[in-house]
Parts: sequence; structure tokens; C-alpha cells
Amino acid sequence: MVKVTVCGAAGGIGQPLSLLLKQSPLISHLSLFDIVNTPGVAADLSHINSASKVTGHVGNEQMEEALKDSTIVVIPAGVPRKPGMTRDDLFKINAGIIRDLAVGVAKYAPKAFVLVISNPVNSTVPIVSEVFKKHGVYDAKKIFGVTTLDIVRASTFVSELISADPAQLKVPVVGGHSGVTILPLLSQVDGTNKLTQEQVEQVTHRIQFGGDEVVKAKAGTGSATLSMAFAGARFTLAVLDAINGKSGVVECTYVNLEADAEGAKAIKQVVGDDVAYFSAQVELGKEGVAKINAIGSLSDFEKKLFEAALPELKGNIVKGASFITDAKL
Repeated sequence: MVKVTVCGAAGGIGQPLSLLLKQSPLISHLSLFDIVNTPGVAADLSHINSASKVTGHVGNEQMEEALKDSTIVVIPAGVPRKPGMTRDDLFKINAGIIRDLAVGVAKYAPKAFVLVISNPVNSTVPIVSEVFKKHGVYDAKKIFGVTTLDIVRASTFVSELISADPAQLKVPVVGGHSGVTILPLLSQVDGTNKLTQEQVEQVTHRIQFGGDEVVKAKAGTGSATLSMAFAGARFTLAVLDAINGKSGVVECTYVNLEADAEGAKAIKQVVGDDVAYFSAQVELGKEGVAKINAIGSLSDFEKKLFEAALPELKGNIVKGASFITDAKL
């Protein structure tokens, strides 16, 4: 049996994400958890004629039932970013939510693959990791920050410029998952050599700050929920493929580099030994991270992007980790 639990399933990302996951034949039990409304979401989804059964669970008293025996736990829980809200504002609210969910997963589903969508991912993934360490169940190979929306956006935006098929165009996006920490490696994409430097800089900025584009367009009513649900489902299904033995499954994802210390050596030569977490092209396997691939060649422009990104990324990581290490659980 493959049980996938969505924490935050009644929210703006959680509902469409759960809808997409309900369609997968790889999932036999879709468990929906939130603080409100999950029985209704579960009843609605349960009418869809796909194989997985759907259950809805509400509140801390039903957390154990929601999580136990989970193969994968996907966490889109938390508040969305609103106009004028900084990443710091977002952190103050979401950090506690993620901590409490991570405690639940550590207690009730310690062997699950944990896929963190909740922003700011640069900090929330270290929060989950430190909680798992405190509970003695930490496995760096099984905790992922879902950065797939950056890759989806990059494929879309770049394909518009070079007349490529966005579904087939693969643009590596490494680093982190917010603003200047998002590092699209356009120089590694066939066809981008036709772009002017101005076009490269403009599309890079658009990929880095695509979330702002959606927040502004929704005029205070929300953030990127539908595209994030699509990206979250894509990554979840990629992990399921790998668990089921499919080879050659590679996705960009934000992980602790100790998940593959040997593979991470090439990355550390670029970013330094003091960067603990980094989004890289990761080969997924039955146990989670199978191999962390090297960053590859960088253009001079991309090298400058790295210089701007690393101080902020390091600060984000410390902020998330210290939220747990400096507190009592």
C-alpha cells in the first residue's frame, strides 16, 4: 500500500494538489490533514473514479491517524504571501506551523519521505531536519524542499523566448527557492545562445520573482496556488516513480548536501563548505536521494548570480535551523 498524506489539504495549494494526486494509480490511500474542512474535501475527492481511497482528518487529535503508515508526507500548510509581506513576515507565521507538523511526522511517520512546499523553503526544510534530529529519526536522503515551481516557470518563460516546447524544455534551476537565491542556469540550455544579454537578465529576474507577478495579479486575494499545486504533484509523482524502481528520475530539489556527501563535493567547490542546504539536480531512488549531481559550467553572469545568492541563502538556513536548535520542543 502507498499512502500519501497532504498536510494543509484544505488550503489554496492543498486542494488542487490533492485533486492532482487523486488521479495517480500509484497512490492507494490519499490522506488529507488540516485544521479545518478536510472531511468535505475528502468527500468531494472520493467521488472521483480512481483507485485511491481518500480520508479526511482534522486537528491535532486526528494527526496520528492521518500520518501513520505514510509513504510520503507532502506539506503545503501555512499562510500564503500577500502584497507587502516580506519573507521574514512569512517566516514568523509559517515556522511554528511547520515545526508542529514536523513533530507529528517524526512521531507518527518517521520513515516517510517528507516533501516541504511551505515557504520560505530555504528555512522550513532546515526546521524539519532539526526536528527530526531532535527525535532521533533524521535521514537526510528523505527530506526535500520542493523547488519544482521554479523549474516549471523557467521552462515556460524560456520556451517563449526560444520557441521551444515548454513541456520538453529542461532548465536547471539551483540554489534556493526565493528571490536572488533562485539560480536558473540558462547557459546550459540549448537555444539560449540566441538570446541577448538583456533577454537573459530579464528572464532570469522573471524566474526569480515570478511569485511576485502572481501575487500582484491576484491583487491581494492570494499567491501562486494552482501552479504550485501542479509543481508539487509533479515532484511527488517523481518520488513515487523512483520508489517504485524507475531509474533515471532526476529533479531539481532543495536538500541537505550530506544526503550524498560524495556527490556534493563538486557543489561545495563552487558554493563553499559552509552551505549545508542547496537545490541541485538530484537523482531519486528507492531510498530518496540517490545522487546529487554537479552544478556544471557557469557563465560569467551566472557566477555573479551565485555571489549575490550565497549570503542570503546561508542566512536563511541558519534562521530555520536556529528556530529549532535554540528552542525547547
